[in-house]
Amino acid sequence: MNVEILITGDEIRSGAVIDRNSAHIAMKLEEAGFNVVRHTCVGDNAKDLVLILQEIGSRSDAALVTGGLGPTLDDLTAQAAATSVGVDLALNLQALHGVESYFKARNRMMPDSNKKQAMLPQGADLILNPVGTAPGFMLKINRCMFFFLPGVPFEMQRMLSDTVLAKLDKLRGNICEFSMVKTISTFGLTESATAERVSGIGDMFPEITLGYRAKFPDIQIKLYARGKDKEALHQRVVKAAAMVIEEIGDNVFSEDESSMEAVVGRLLLKKNATLAVAESCTGGLISHLLTNVPGSSGYFLFSGVTYSNEAKQKVLGVSSEVLEHYGAVHEKTAIEMAAGVRRIADSDYGLATSGIAGPDGGTDEKPVGTVCIGLANRRSTLGFRFFFPFNSRWRNKKIFAMKALDMLRRQLQV
Repeated sequence: MNVEILITGDEIRSGAVIDRNSAHIAMKLEEAGFNVVRHTCVGDNAKDLVLILQEIGSRSDAALVTGGLGPTLDDLTAQAAATSVGVDLALNLQALHGVESYFKARNRMMPDSNKKQAMLPQGADLILNPVGTAPGFMLKINRCMFFFLPGVPFEMQRMLSDTVLAKLDKLRGNICEFSMVKTISTFGLTESATAERVSGIGDMFPEITLGYRAKFPDIQIKLYARGKDKEALHQRVVKAAAMVIEEIGDNVFSEDESSMEAVVGRLLLKKNATLAVAESCTGGLISHLLTNVPGSSGYFLFSGVTYSNEAKQKVLGVSSEVLEHYGAVHEKTAIEMAAGVRRIADSDYGLATSGIAGPDGGTDEKPVGTVCIGLANRRSTLGFRFFFPFNSRWRNKKIFAMKALDMLRRQLQV
């Protein structure tokens, strides 16, 4: 069953507001086995609205439309829908009661302008809004059943889950396909290198489409599957995913859309181990990421941003000889930083970064994009140097932090 999504509003069309509705709707529809064929956005223009409604009505089985159901002059969706089928708007008493009840429950008088929200196209079926003033409605235009919903995300989401998905399922009848999406998160390979390694797998599974999402600094491999036998489809996805993971190897860090920091946290908990972090070039970003994970207090003990050489010496105990001979950006310095922060916190692991985020400060020997990472545990220390070809300070900080967490992940998995 082919379904389209139409988002309305000048604020979306112009880019002033980011459209989050279409992503949510598409995800829920795909999960329910519907084939989402298009996303379209149109501004608050009556003529454009009518044209796109009639166009969609001539080619798709169903469509979800959000926005333009408010009480103001630029809320044109209901009138455009009525015009598309050649009928007038009429007052829907049940819709009016819902709007009035919303205001009454909040001890407020309903403005006269809100009465407009109860004016629906003749012949439309009401979709109640339990959390807002804008009722939705169903209306068939040409061959397509349209579901009109408010643009406020939490209102739309509630109406989608409470009413629309069930009505779509009923509309579909016995013709049912199942869809699945498997996400494999990777770090360390470029998007093109990732695709080259796994491209042949898609040819072996005609019911599965491979997709790639560059979600800097990691790459997600998406397995989109569709079929009529749910269990057989699941088994095929499992088999294809296993082949993808074998090809990508230890660059895979998650199979359930978990972030790198969440994966590191789980590994620390599994080992009943604790962590302390010393940061220079990443400026606290690693600590920020780690503490964004619920339950991080179970393993994260301490962090310090030791930006200056003086702080590295006084706080972490980095030797003046190492700093004078090798400089702040060096594996030996990062090792002493990691060992020092682990000693201060008495943690099982210490992690440290020192590098050149740019855009200035690089040299021929240590160009912008150079990062040194130190790892320490109760038995040994390790130091690494990496180079990333970015001249953006923020991108370098992000990839430095990700690389440090990835090196810790690999150490924890040994």
